Amino acid sequence: MKSLSVEAVAKVTSLAPQFLVDDLSAAIAYYRDRLGFETDFVYESFYGSVSRDGFSIHLKCAPKTVADRTHRKQNEHLDAYVGVQGVEALFNELKSKGAHIIRSLEERPWACKDFYVEDSDGYVLCFSEETT
Repeated sequence: MKSLSVEAVAKVTSLAPQFLVDDLSAAIAYYRDRLGFETDFVYESFYGSVSRDGFSIHLKCAPKTVADRTHRKQNEHLDAYVGVQGVEALFNELKSKGAHIIRSLEERPWACKDFYVEDSDGYVLCFSEETT
């Protein structure tokens, strides 16, 4: 008798970076007011989640290394790469809301148009759209 083999299929359904923040309320306010995210949840004033268009970033009130944050910023090491549609409209939206834009919107040699934002805790997010 021939046995049937059933293989499980794995699929990633979500992915959320976790950023360590000094002040959870201030971090949530920055993401909400400057970057257009919504608050998903806050747990006991030390952990929370914000999201935009179904994509989340988790925020945890915990110490972080200032030297590491400085090194990452100086060398343009990204903490999150965010693929978008309508990057020019998003750039104009975030600029009008007072987001801390550290690299302006421009075409890149790798067929993308993007810009960088630094959040209130020094994390660098790249918002990018493919141009081809």
